[in-house]
Amino acid sequence: QVQLVESGGGLVRPGGSLRLSCAASGSIFSIYHWGWYRQAPGNQRDLVAGITSGGTTNYLESVKGRFTISRDNAKNTIYLQMDSLKPEDTAVYYCHALKLPSTEYWGQGTQVTVSS
Repeated sequence: QVQLVESGGGLVRPGGSLRLSCAASGSIFSIYHWGWYRQAPGNQRDLVAGITSGGTTNYLESVKGRFTISRDNAKNTIYLQMDSLKPEDTAVYYCHALKLPSTEYWGQGTQVTVSS
């Protein structure tokens, strides 16, 4: 089993920054892909940023150049640095982990609100 706990959400003005953290525990040695998803009311849950065990990253087109995913293996923590935030970034952000072939784990989510 893998447990994921997010933190770092909150209210920020447009143009501001936030850093989300995802602390992982349990059997994380075989996780292949780490990701941050988001879901706004009435919308589907979308992958915002991901990083593989080999360090390859991928991003939703609308956040490229503004968001950065990273990991600290010593702390078993995944980060999402979000800069130049826009109101449309408002959503609940979820940490996700994938073990091959198809076992998924989710955190409880953290609210990010971008508003003046």
